[in-house]
Amino acid sequence: MNRLLVALLAAFDAVIVVAVGIAAALAPMTLLWVFGVSDPDWAALWPAAATLWQAGHLVPLSITLDDQYAAIAGIPAEAASFTFSLAPLAFTLFTAVFAARSGMRAARAGAWPAGVVAGTATVAALAALVAATSSLAVVAVPTWQAILLPTAVFFAAAAAGALVHAWREGDDGLLDLVRDRIDIDDTGIVEAAARGIAAALVGLVAVGAAVTAIAVLAGGGRVVALFEAAHVDLVGALVVGTGQLLYLPTLIVWGAAYAAGPGFALGSGTTVSPGGTDLGVVPGIPVLGIIPEEPSAWLLLLALLVVAVGAGAGWIARTRLLAAHRGDEPLAPRLIVLGLVVAGAAGGAALLALASSGALGPERLQQTGPAAGSFALAVAVEIAIGAAAVLLAPRGDGSSAVPPAATGQTSPPVD
Repeated sequence: MNRLLVALLAAFDAVIVVAVGIAAALAPMTLLWVFGVSDPDWAALWPAAATLWQAGHLVPLSITLDDQYAAIAGIPAEAASFTFSLAPLAFTLFTAVFAARSGMRAARAGAWPAGVVAGTATVAALAALVAATSSLAVVAVPTWQAILLPTAVFFAAAAAGALVHAWREGDDGLLDLVRDRIDIDDTGIVEAAARGIAAALVGLVAVGAAVTAIAVLAGGGRVVALFEAAHVDLVGALVVGTGQLLYLPTLIVWGAAYAAGPGFALGSGTTVSPGGTDLGVVPGIPVLGIIPEEPSAWLLLLALLVVAVGAGAGWIARTRLLAAHRGDEPLAPRLIVLGLVVAGAAGGAALLALASSGALGPERLQQTGPAAGSFALAVAVEIAIGAAAVLLAPRGDGSSAVPPAATGQTSPPVD
């Protein structure tokens, strides 16, 4: 396909991604303005929605409350200014998924560099337009971050989608040249490691989703009680519920950190982990009612789920190595793949922790979410145990178990 046409289609994809993301932020804001505010300031609707979209793409917000409002609400002067950086990752996930699809389409058309560059440039231009037209008196947003971070999310996902497709199917260009030069097709190391890392990260997210779902079922009564204590009407309940759904991917990463062992924090000096929960005053956000009040020592066994994920990743990687080596299993490729899978899983866990942590409010709430270092270390150890058990385990020769009669041969006579 013509490169110009691919670039135009990728730019159109980028426009759709940004437009739908901002519409998703604008819809609950409009509902709140119409039914929840007695004298709405319509001029502030667009900046509020745009700011929510920016926060959803990892942009930190500097919030300064009005002195009069702070005095009426009983907020101390030192807590009237704070940074909010705990991103609602639903926006990030949406942009990443559709950017990856756009990159894959560009690679399928045979002009993935043009598509990725065009889509990224379009997102950068739209993010700059959003930053220039949205300004709230109580919220300060660094302009360069408001442009750079949404653009980086789109570029990373689009490039990843394009490269994966081009690597697997060929691109008649740079990637094919690289593969021919270093001649790695026969080893299967890169593909085996990539599949193992993908399986480890998908499994880790699945474990986090399962832990979060079980926590919701177990703590559903506390969540309902917090909703009732908030004394919100129907519109307020819808807005609060929508806001919590936007943080569902964030909660899933917290669930994965809980299963791995390190857990997460809900304020400076706090810990929520299977080994124990140490909390101070928790914000009255209904979804936080899913946090177990008295964790059991049996919850430490959740780490075995992450070990099982590592075993699954090791099995997938070993299967690819077996296919590449036609049944032969040299030790060196397996060791290399094991190291790459462990490093990739640990790096992915660190990125997930960084994306799902930040500041939720003033003072002690400036530190929430999992710590990237401890989460990555725990994932590395647990994935390594499971993957090594499968990748390095001896494999019996199936042919030796076949009786001679099954191969059409007869046994020699015994003297």
